[in-house]
Amino acid sequence: MDPNNRMQTTFPSNGVGYPMVPMPCSIMQFQPETSDTFTLTLDVSGLKGGLRFKPGQFCMLYVFGVGEVPISISGDSNASTELQHTIRAVGNVTRSMQKLRQGDMLGVRGPFGTPWPVREAQGQNIMIIAGGIGLAPLRPLIYHIQRHRDDFGQINIYYGVRSPSDLLFTNELQECKSRFDIDYSLTVDHGTGCWKGNIGVVTQLLKEFDCQSDKTIAVLCGPEVMMRFSTRELNNLGIDDERIFLSMERNMQCATGFCGHCQYGPEFICKDGPVFRFDKIKAFFSVREI
Repeated sequence: MDPNNRMQTTFPSNGVGYPMVPMPCSIMQFQPETSDTFTLTLDVSGLKGGLRFKPGQFCMLYVFGVGEVPISISGDSNASTELQHTIRAVGNVTRSMQKLRQGDMLGVRGPFGTPWPVREAQGQNIMIIAGGIGLAPLRPLIYHIQRHRDDFGQINIYYGVRSPSDLLFTNELQECKSRFDIDYSLTVDHGTGCWKGNIGVVTQLLKEFDCQSDKTIAVLCGPEVMMRFSTRELNNLGIDDERIFLSMERNMQCATGFCGHCQYGPEFICKDGPVFRFDKIKAFFSVREI
């Protein structure tokens, strides 16, 4: 494995826009996911050669006259003519995005950041642990695994949400559940209506994992409290810190490391992340003030 888990973070020649100047892209589709979450599919077919990204990377999305936010790419990395982002409406910019529809324009910069360890994971078992909207940044990785299933060992997907109404990508999750070569487990914090599945936090599901820890890579994305307890449980299972990868998308504003808002200890999340190997950030991951 790459001991630094870093990649070239200079702006790619096949990206969208310039490093600090967003490129207008039209919305091909607006897809509601939950009451406050939606997926935007953007048309990037005008780019020569299409847009290429790696699972785990993010873009800066700009609503003209409102502002800009970092959002992880949630679509298939093989779909070079379109770009998908799954967004939760929690602030002024994302609430403005929720009002956009097909044909509207959105400014885009990217892709930026470090990806999930796809190459390092070849031949390994993979644990995918997602909480809430944290499934969205992991979705491109799941697409990649499904497309190259023979390159990997045992695959376990653990997904936890607050309630059944918060589930994302329900049709795709059903497809995962129907496969015999992927083990998929789901839990909710609070069961409602006719829910008959697991109830409890996602870490309870991890206790059921039964595989060689020294041949397993774990990837996590979700609320930081979920990732904090999940990393502890993974250590209890014998999975070392250098085999655990987290997406830490927060406080990013420029995506190029100039503004300093996303400094995280000695790292900058936009440049050195958002995907980090856990042993590189463990010392300050539990410090709440950072």
